Amino acid sequence: MKKLAIVFLVIVFFVGISALYTVSETQTAIKLRLGQIITVEQEPGLKFKTPLFNNVVKFDNRIQTLDAPAERFLTGEKKNVNVDYYVKWRIIDAKQFYISTNGNMARTNSRLAQIIKTGLKSEFSKRTIADVVFGERSEIMVNIKQLAKKDISEFGIEIIDVRIKRIDLSKEVLNSVYRRMQAERHRVAKEFRSKGAEEAEIIRAAADKERTIILANAYRDSEKIRGEGDAVSANNYAKAYNKDAKFYSFYRSLESYKKSFSGRNDIMVLNPNTEFFRHFNPAINIK
Repeated sequence: MKKLAIVFLVIVFFVGISALYTVSETQTAIKLRLGQIITVEQEPGLKFKTPLFNNVVKFDNRIQTLDAPAERFLTGEKKNVNVDYYVKWRIIDAKQFYISTNGNMARTNSRLAQIIKTGLKSEFSKRTIADVVFGERSEIMVNIKQLAKKDISEFGIEIIDVRIKRIDLSKEVLNSVYRRMQAERHRVAKEFRSKGAEEAEIIRAAADKERTIILANAYRDSEKIRGEGDAVSANNYAKAYNKDAKFYSFYRSLESYKKSFSGRNDIMVLNPNTEFFRHFNPAINIK
């Protein structure tokens, strides 16, 4: 009897354990009876099920991430680009999700990746490389998100966000883009050099003009000052000559001698009776 009681208690214990299950805050549970959905449990806590007849399928109700491998798409220029993207999604209707996908997360990700791939293919085929890289990247992601929402409505899920992580150009496209960028940089550099040369010519011409004006004004002022000085000098000479003509004539002759005989070896071959030596020859009449 004791053995039977122990066996009975063990059976009751295991049956009791199998009749209980828990639902956490991050889960949604579906209770099934022979494959048919009975209830959907969204409130966390300890739950009860009928052993052998009921089974429970649990789903993570947190945001899921589909990080798909890079795909190659053709742009409107018929250029290949490799696009790496991810999708954020979550289950909003566990019952519909179970009916549509049988609760298979891998199947859901595969189907979602196919929908996003179709959307990307359509969007990229309408745009150039420049558009998809930076010009209309945000618009592409918004359009794909709207398109995907229509196609996944039957899955019981919602798309939170679609993001393009990286767009890589193929080797041929990279070389083409590099050559185009190089040509563009050469064109810009040539334009800058041309503008610089033009500005240099303008500055040089302005400097030459200013230099010519400054020199002309300086020459004019110097000639004016020289003329005024010559006038003062001539006036002083005239005044000195009028005060004592003989002394002035003697002084001027001494100045001439000084300039003419500046060295000891200076020689002049002249007639001693000339006017130049009149102060050395008393026979010459000094007037």
